[in-house]
Amino acid sequence: MTKVASILAVDDETDFTDTLSSILTKQEYSVDTSCSGYEALQMLSIRPYDLVLLDLTMPLISGIDTLKRIQKIDPGLPVIILTGDSRVGTVVDAMKLGAYDFFSKPLDWEKLEIAIKNALITKELRGEVFRLKGQLKSQLKSKYSFERIIGNSKTMQEVFRSLERVIETNVTVSIQGESGTGKELLARSIHFNGRRKQKPFVAVNCAAIPESLLESEFFGHEKGAFTGAIARRVGKFEQADGGTIFLDEIGDMPYSTQVKILRVLQERQFQRVGGTETVEVDVRVISATNKNLEEEMKQGNFREDLYYRINVYPIFVPPLRRRREDIPALAAFFLEKFNKEYHRKIKAILPQTLDYLMNYEWPGNVRELENILERSFLHASDGVLAAEHLPITITSLKEDWHQDDSFIDLKKVVSLTKQITPMKDLEKEVLQQALKLTNYNMSSAALELGIGRTTLYRKIEKYGITLRR
Repeated sequence: MTKVASILAVDDETDFTDTLSSILTKQEYSVDTSCSGYEALQMLSIRPYDLVLLDLTMPLISGIDTLKRIQKIDPGLPVIILTGDSRVGTVVDAMKLGAYDFFSKPLDWEKLEIAIKNALITKELRGEVFRLKGQLKSQLKSKYSFERIIGNSKTMQEVFRSLERVIETNVTVSIQGESGTGKELLARSIHFNGRRKQKPFVAVNCAAIPESLLESEFFGHEKGAFTGAIARRVGKFEQADGGTIFLDEIGDMPYSTQVKILRVLQERQFQRVGGTETVEVDVRVISATNKNLEEEMKQGNFREDLYYRINVYPIFVPPLRRRREDIPALAAFFLEKFNKEYHRKIKAILPQTLDYLMNYEWPGNVRELENILERSFLHASDGVLAAEHLPITITSLKEDWHQDDSFIDLKKVVSLTKQITPMKDLEKEVLQQALKLTNYNMSSAALELGIGRTTLYRKIEKYGITLRR
């Protein structure tokens, strides 16, 4: 659910605050009102707000003094001044103290609405930067530690070796792979294990931003640069100064924007939209794409000079179907993750269930695997993820592969998932659930587990499992 932005409107004219509240509530904001600076400061000390609309001329404590104290309570809280006192000196004082914007009464409601939206976006960006700074302290500190990246296959080991070669450098990296293979996770691993880990990591999805806004998004804009630009905005490159900018889905970047990005990568400087000041930045560039950029160049969709600029050190992330041996470990990892998130105890995946997972093509790769397992996890009960919990798109496959040599037997399942629960407890749990699912039919249970009837009887005796009908 999207969080509703909370606004505090402060003005000694109650008719005015009532009007403000009515208009903004219709815009789906949560609005509280206050008739004095003292009351507003008390309210701010009790609960957090996303924005303050503040009058300057109020009794007892002025708007300027209220603004000063708001800055001490929450320096990142945007404050928009609304007042009938439009003297230049007053405006300058308010802006120097950190006011986000200034509007004279009577208000231009359309412009105020735009200012409120921009102020809230700015606060969100500041909060993200603050969150990332806090996250930096808990990120992986060793350049060889990639704990969140699961993979023991040969292809993933080569990816790890590539990561180790580049993390302590500033080389420009291009990560290539299908959607859902974890390209952004690799980019973050490079950043947070490298020499820039104390600086921002800023991700930009080049495919998600309208072409008309891309330039402003990348480079920022000056106040008045275009309709709606009511204040200076810092772009993504400037936000990433000293750190890393991650250009995700760069293959979808419009051709007209590519030349501007190329110039920044070459010169490490730019001008904000509508500005004349040259802004210099020091950023490491990591890009990612699921497209074949060489083919895109041939078709005239991607600039050759930009391709060679971003493709200094390419890393190819294999699709999940080419590293199927990693699926059991990934499944165990996600099981543990969901157990923590949902406070449940799904302890194991039955062998037949793993068989289905191992033989599915996974067009959506690791992201699809995680989504499928989460959905199946919510359907599971009795501590075990069975084939019946998987969606029909997985279980409707041909079953002639069930009896081949690649079948994952119980012992292997237990060893792969022992990180979730002790092996002895897990093996007993799997046996009990297989018996229960087959209504204690020994032949069916043995088939479900991929073991012989004699072995099943021996394990039942070993764990003292009671057979019921």
